[in-house]
Amino acid sequence: MRLDGKVAIVTGGASGFGAGIARKFVAEGAHVMLADLNITMAQELAKELGENAHAVETNVANDASVAAMTKATLDAFGRIDILINNAGTTHWPAQMEDVSEDDFDKVFAVNCKSIYLTAKHIAPLMKAQKSGAVLNVSSTAALSPRPRLNWYNASKGWVNNATKSMAIELAPEGVRVNAINPVAGDTPLLKMFMGEDTPERRAQFLSTIPIGRFSTPEDMANAACYLCSDEASMVTGICMEIDGGRCI
Repeated sequence: MRLDGKVAIVTGGASGFGAGIARKFVAEGAHVMLADLNITMAQELAKELGENAHAVETNVANDASVAAMTKATLDAFGRIDILINNAGTTHWPAQMEDVSEDDFDKVFAVNCKSIYLTAKHIAPLMKAQKSGAVLNVSSTAALSPRPRLNWYNASKGWVNNATKSMAIELAPEGVRVNAINPVAGDTPLLKMFMGEDTPERRAQFLSTIPIGRFSTPEDMANAACYLCSDEASMVTGICMEIDGGRCI
C-alpha cells in the first residue's frame, strides 16, 4: 500500500503502459482517474478496478479537455497527488522529409503540448498543497534514436528536457518530476514503431535489447510506483531507463 490514499491521474490510461500503471496504483491503495480518448475502454478498465477508479474522456492536446479532466478528478476524489503523463503517439517510419505536417503536429501535440497543458492546470494545485509527483513517460528514443522515427525521437527528447526543467522549478514547491524511458513494448504503438508487425520485424527489434524482451506494462508500473511514492522523496529530475540495456 505504498500509495495509500493518494489520488492519481493517468493519461492514456485505458490500455498499454497506462493501464498497467493504473492497475498497479489501485493495488497499492491509490484512487485513479483514467483519462483517455477511448472512453469505452477506460470505463471498462475502471469497472474492472472497482470503486477506486473512475474514467473521463480526455483529449490531452486540448486545453478545455484537460481542464475538464482536472475538474472531474477534483470532483471525484477531492485532490490530485500524482500526475502520469502517459498518453503518446508516433508517426509511421519514414524519411524525415516524408512525414506529413499533420503527423508532425499530432506527435508534438500529444507527446509535448499535453505536458504543458497538464502542468498549466495541475501544477498550481500541487504547488498550493506543497506536495505532488509528476511522471512523464518518455522513451529510449530520446537517448538512442532509431532511424526513420526522427520527429518521434525529437518529441521524446523534448520530454526529457521538459522533465528536468519542471523538476528544478517545482522542487522548492515540494513537487517532484521524473520520467521513465521505456524501450518498445507490446502495446498498440508497437506496430507503428516497427512499420509492420511480423515475426521478422519483432526479432529485429528484440536483437537490439540485451535482456531480450519487450517492455511490459508491469515493468513500467513498478518503476512508476516507486518514483511516485514517498520512497522516492529525494528523487527528482531523473529520466530512468527501463529498457533491458537498450541504451548501454
